[in-house]
Amino acid sequence: TLHGSEREPNWLAMPITTLFPVAMFCSAPLNAGRAPRTAPGVQMRVELSDAEWRERLRPEVYRILREEGTERPWSSPLNEVKERGVWRCAGCGAPLFRTEEKFESNSGWPSFWAPTAEGAVQRKIDFSLLVPRTEARCGTCGGHLGHVFSDGPRPTGQRYCINGLALDFVSAKVDPPLTARA
Repeated sequence: TLHGSEREPNWLAMPITTLFPVAMFCSAPLNAGRAPRTAPGVQMRVELSDAEWRERLRPEVYRILREEGTERPWSSPLNEVKERGVWRCAGCGAPLFRTEEKFESNSGWPSFWAPTAEGAVQRKIDFSLLVPRTEARCGTCGGHLGHVFSDGPRPTGQRYCINGLALDFVSAKVDPPLTARA
């Protein structure tokens, strides 16, 4: 969660070498093995032990959600989904995003301009690559989803750049749509 004293970095003013360091494409995250961090005072609604998460998640999903990994760009079939529905957290099933907020960012990852509701996705400053970024986490289980950038479309100007492995898509044909955002 960003607080009033924390400002999101101006990514557009940074040189390209700062935005895309070589470490971004390494197979192992710099903070692998550490427990996910949550904002001070935030209580997760789904709390499992590391062993329970490992049992519950496929290894590649565990690496993204619990070890803050990143999947290769353009590797997710969810990039192509245009059907009406809801994207849920692959760890806990919480609704995170809707088709109405999805857009083509040409970044290689599914992108959205807003989450389904206030608190569905938590934001926090991430220094894992030594360059500050805004990390996106599931507001229910704290799983790492991806990052948020300030180069998205209107009305928010935000781009939630999300790992496809962190999401499960549920078609509106299967699951009734969520009510309008609060």
